[in-house]
Formats: sequence, C-alpha cells, structure tokens
Amino acid sequence: MTLERKANTLENLIFDNRFVRNLPCDPNTDNTRRQVTGACYSRVNPKPVVAPGLVAFSSESAQLMDLTDEACQSELFTRVFTGNHLLPGMDPFAMCYGGHQFGNWAGQLGDGRAINLGEIINQRNERWVLQLKGAGPTPYSRTADGLAVLRSSIREFLCSEAMFHLGIPTTRALSLTLTGEEVERDMFYDGHPKLEQGAVVCRMAPSFIRFGNFQILVARGENCLLKRLVDYTIETDFPHLISTSQSVYERWFREVCMRTMDMIIHWMRVGFVHGVMNTDNMSILGLTIDYGPYGWLEDYNPGWTPNTTDLAGRRYCFGNQPQIALWNLAQLGNAVFPMVKRHESLQEALDEAQAYVQQGQLAMMTQKLGFQNFEPDMDIAIIKELLKILQLAETDYTIFLRGLSHLDTEDGLAKTLIPSFLENAFYDPDQITPDYIARLNAWLAVYQKRLGLNRISNADKKQQMDQVNPKYVLRNYLAQTAIDKAEDGDFSMVRELLDVMRKPYDEQPGREMFAAKRPEWARNRPGCSMLSCSS
Repeated sequence: MTLERKANTLENLIFDNRFVRNLPCDPNTDNTRRQVTGACYSRVNPKPVVAPGLVAFSSESAQLMDLTDEACQSELFTRVFTGNHLLPGMDPFAMCYGGHQFGNWAGQLGDGRAINLGEIINQRNERWVLQLKGAGPTPYSRTADGLAVLRSSIREFLCSEAMFHLGIPTTRALSLTLTGEEVERDMFYDGHPKLEQGAVVCRMAPSFIRFGNFQILVARGENCLLKRLVDYTIETDFPHLISTSQSVYERWFREVCMRTMDMIIHWMRVGFVHGVMNTDNMSILGLTIDYGPYGWLEDYNPGWTPNTTDLAGRRYCFGNQPQIALWNLAQLGNAVFPMVKRHESLQEALDEAQAYVQQGQLAMMTQKLGFQNFEPDMDIAIIKELLKILQLAETDYTIFLRGLSHLDTEDGLAKTLIPSFLENAFYDPDQITPDYIARLNAWLAVYQKRLGLNRISNADKKQQMDQVNPKYVLRNYLAQTAIDKAEDGDFSMVRELLDVMRKPYDEQPGREMFAAKRPEWARNRPGCSMLSCSS
C-alpha cells in the first residue's frame, strides 16, 4: 500500500482490519458470556461512558499513528479512546483464546476486558492494532464486568512506555482516560471491595495474538481453523519466512522461540518480573504484554514475585522466568504440532532456545559488568560470585549495577570500607558486617583486575555500562505514589513519570529522587510490594 500523506487527523486514519477480514467471526452477535467455537473473534462495541476525560497520552506512540500532539489533545481523541465514538473504518472485536494459568489448562479465556478497535496502516506501511482495555464486557468476560480502574490503568500505561524506552520488546500505550464512572473492585480478593474510579488504556501492537489463540483451537480439535490462523500469522507478521519450503512452520516456531527468549533476557537485564506468565499472556511476537502484578527487583532476590496469587509456589518469580518461558513455548509447540508434524523439530527448537537464553544471559551480564568480550574461564566465576554477594545483604539490583560503572581500574580499594559509589545500594546497615565488606572487596579486586584487560578507557567502559544498566525504572512505590495523587485528582506525577522514563539511562539532573531505592514505608504497603491480578 502506497501512502502519500503527512501528519494524520483522527478522521483520515487508514484502517486495514486484516484480522477480521481474513479469519472467521463468531456468528452470534449477542454480547453475552458464552463458549465461542469455530471462530477467532467476536464483534463487540465498547461501552459508552458518562464523562470521558484525558489523563495523559504518549507522544511517541501517537507518532506511530502519524498523529500530532494537537490531535491527541482534542475532545474527539478522548471520546474515541475511551470508547464513546467509533471512527470510520473501525470494526471492533474481541479475540477468542485459551491458555494455561499457573501451569493448569484453563480452557477458553479470551479478551475479557479488551476490545480491538481496528488495525491502522501508518505512513511507513506499518500495521498497528488499537485496543481499548477496560472498555466494557465481551463474550469472553466470564463473570467479570470488562472494566478497569484507575490504579491498574496507570500502571499499565506507564509501564508500557517505560519498557519501550528501556529497549525491551513490548506492547505500547497510546492514552490513559477516565470514564467518569465508578467500578467495584476487591484488590486482594479478601472480602473488602470498594468503589474506584474507572479508566481506559488504549494499547497498541503490530499484533495481539497470543500463544493461547492457537492453544484453544487445537484443544477443540479445530485443526483446519488452526492452519488458517497460523498461515495468517506468518503471512501478516512473519512474511520474511514465506517460501516454497515445507519447513516454514518449523522456521516460524524457531523464530517465536528466539524472540521470546530475547524478551526474557531483557527482563533479566533490568530486573523486571512480569508476575503472571500464563500462556495467554505470551505474545506470538515476543512482546511484553498484559501489565498486571509486575514489579522490578528492589533487593536482589531470585525468588521474588510481585504477585500475591503466586506467593505459595513462586512459579513466576524473577529467577524462574527463563524456564517458564521455555515451558510456555513447549505448550505452543504442542498446539502447532498438527502443522509441524515433527516432534524432533519442535524439540530441537526448544533445546536451541534453552541454550540461547543461557548464553544470552551470560552475554548480557558481560555487558552490564563492562567487559569488552566474554571470557568464560574468568567471567562465569565473576558473575556467579557477584550474584551470591548480592544476596548476602539486602542490595538494590538497579542502584548497585549502575553504581558499579564508577569503578576506576586505576583506583585503589579500601579493604575495610564499602566504596562510596555503592553505599546507596544497601537497605539494612546492620547487614554490612566486616565479613561482608571483606567478601565484597575481594570480589571488587578480582573484577577490577578483569576490567584491566579491556582495551578501552574508563570513560568508554562507563558509557557502555550506563547504556545497559538503567538509572531509572518504574519502581512500584513510584507508581503507587502517582496513583495516590491521581485518585485525589492530581495527575502531575503520572505525566512526570512518563517523562522521566523516556530517558532511563540518562542522569537527568534534578530528578535523582526518582532513582532512589524503595523507602521503608513502602516495604510492605499494598501496591508497593505485593500486587494481585486485580492490580
């Protein structure tokens, strides 16, 4: 498609809507909760609200639609992306999919509170699906209302854009709006519901297809429809794989594996924990999707999960994420087996993915530590010892790794003191014992000697490290503070955090408070330490 246009107005967005045009629709047009078979989606319109109000929008995401800031500040924009007005060409629908939740097959799930408005084609011939989250019930809502509240919507909006600027594959967020209505939620499912402000997030992605879209079809024996969906996905999102070769499905599965593992390596790099890695929350494009009970490591604890629902088993804790991704990929492999037809090929792809993520994490740590090249004979031991030391005292993962870039290969180290550039990384002074200091400084001495093998200056080494070790991440206590203000009608911190997270690797003088470690008041506060799937 050749496009000759400049910045768009909302009225002249070009909708292509290939998904609904090429795949079968649920013939039942009633918006009632039910099992949907023989279809990939159901048509459903957003639920109009009483008083749409714009809280914030992402200029960068708007540019993907060729929209100006002026267009995003219009009343029409607010009405469209809260669900009160459909633009010409929009064809709203909710997708049908299933999934494994906490390792157990859950059957049909689907877009229970997400409604896709349509697919636009921008000036660069890129496809972007626009999706409202919290815009009302769908046939897949089960017993829920399809709505969303302000606190969870702020978290999704801010995190989507923060992850993008960190360089992590992710869905995007265009806008955050208020509905002017109240929604009842029981945040921790403990019998204490309350009314909260309703809100809607407009999300964007080239595709919102998940592993579960394929799983539900094979579970129902709808193999002909499965082939149609796989072929559509390859033709639309993986066209570079198309050839006359019969191995296209095998090559597609391998690429999905590698994209997924690239995403996981980035999560581990910045200390991000998704919190609910069910197969219905796994993007076929290897994008981070569905920001619910997520969090960033405060102290380095591989067993930490931000999800209250996951506390007993810690299935989705930080350290388990690579293996859970592999397990989820195996479930996708089971789903697409009717297409691939070779167990050996699927297993080979999974084995390659496991080796890839293991090597990728070592390469990632090599970058974080400022080494020019990976030297396994030295570096594996250095990395392992560091990760052990980080667990001996409550140590902030982000601040420690960022501070480490200040180590000069020529400086002498005091054996009885914590280096000044690491002092702010520790939470409990009582844990900084003489034995701990001795072990840390022994490691620093080995690390400093290893850095001496680099053929770059200290300044270049620091620059390399600062490009992969962020100074600013969306800590839960920051998001919760913004939520507290927003619930009182003050959205200034939402907008400021959006701006801070645009440059997470820069120093940003005057904004150091957003890089501070978790304050003690936030240690056990709801929203700051633990969250539920309702968060």
